[in-house]
Amino acid sequence: MSNCAIVGVNWGDEGKGRMVDLLSRDFDVVVRYQGGGNAGHTVVNEKGKFALHLLPSGVFHDGVMNVLGNGVALDCESLWNEIQEVSAKGVPVTPDNLRVSDRASLLLPWHRELDGLEEARLKDKKYGSTKQGIAPFYSDKYQKKTVMAGDLLYPDKLWARLEGILEWKNLTLERVYGAAPCTMESLREWVDRFGEKIRPYICDTGALLREAQAKGKRILFEAQLGSLRDLDFGIYPYTTSSNAVAAYAPVGSGLPGGKIGKVVGVVKAYSSCVGEGPFVCEWFGEQAEKLREAGFEYGAKTGRPRRVGPIDLVATRYGALCQGATDIALTKLDVLSYLDEIPVCARYELNGEQTDDFPFPALLDDAKPVWESVPGWKCDISGVRRWEELPQAARDYVLYVEKAIGCPITYVSVGPERDAIILR
Repeated sequence: MSNCAIVGVNWGDEGKGRMVDLLSRDFDVVVRYQGGGNAGHTVVNEKGKFALHLLPSGVFHDGVMNVLGNGVALDCESLWNEIQEVSAKGVPVTPDNLRVSDRASLLLPWHRELDGLEEARLKDKKYGSTKQGIAPFYSDKYQKKTVMAGDLLYPDKLWARLEGILEWKNLTLERVYGAAPCTMESLREWVDRFGEKIRPYICDTGALLREAQAKGKRILFEAQLGSLRDLDFGIYPYTTSSNAVAAYAPVGSGLPGGKIGKVVGVVKAYSSCVGEGPFVCEWFGEQAEKLREAGFEYGAKTGRPRRVGPIDLVATRYGALCQGATDIALTKLDVLSYLDEIPVCARYELNGEQTDDFPFPALLDDAKPVWESVPGWKCDISGVRRWEELPQAARDYVLYVEKAIGCPITYVSVGPERDAIILR
């Protein structure tokens, strides 16, 4: 079996966690290659319900090595708290099944503070940040103003470098935002409390992955968020600050020469979106509330109500192309069972003309949805496990979406549980 990437096709929250949990049993290594603790993967299995933010979803399978790659925003505090929470539910997370790249840069306490300060400054022009410090972190990383996880193994060098960064960072806190400066004392306390806990997990994960590849082991790459939140290809500037596309997986994992044979793009059977930015297919009012309640659309990290609407075929087709998807996993099909007719955003109207192409970000606010509808099935499908047993209307909907986006739908999810899946 070739290496595989599981990625989001839309705005994130498509159900990637349940797909990684399902498929990781067939792999030897699961690698998270970008992003930080700013989004969550919800996993439901025989061990319970979990909201993972940094931990790879392979932690639920014995014998699977989980890796946080160099492209990850490594928040030691969030990671340690998450390890404690998962372990308390009977899922052991130790250096035997989790390794952290020594080249992953550390998200430091001031990154969260700066995130909140900047969102407050932007007021009604805010980007909808989760305030987990992600944008300030990646900004600092590209300015070479961070330290790596591996620096925790060499304290003398760590503190010499942090002292210089702290002086520079306080200029921003004090002079730009009028906030209180950070101190070396508080920073040492944070490192002692959380950085030291993570030290045993740190290693050269590039060497680990190369060895795994040489031995013919199977590697699964796990992404955060989706195509439309990708820094380069998403709805800029309402994106995340890293690359969520599968093409970045080898780089962000620490295996730049790695090959990906299969890309599973995860698509929700309708649309949801956390945060700000254009969302052409959005529903409002009672219509939106019914869909939100049916799908329990609240952020795994923030608890914020997600914006919702019917599936957007224009955005989904574009997202699948950005990911180079070879397969589609369509999730939450069961949620649509309450509808008599299922609307879909089939194309956009822009400047009086209809288009199947996803517009440049600056034009998205002017785009209007062009609706079509297909018959609903009005029955509970959550117990169905075979394609042939789905109601004809449900099968027709899946085939309609498949044809529209031009990529085979090989997985159909009808519930959050691991086994609530139909393989085509």
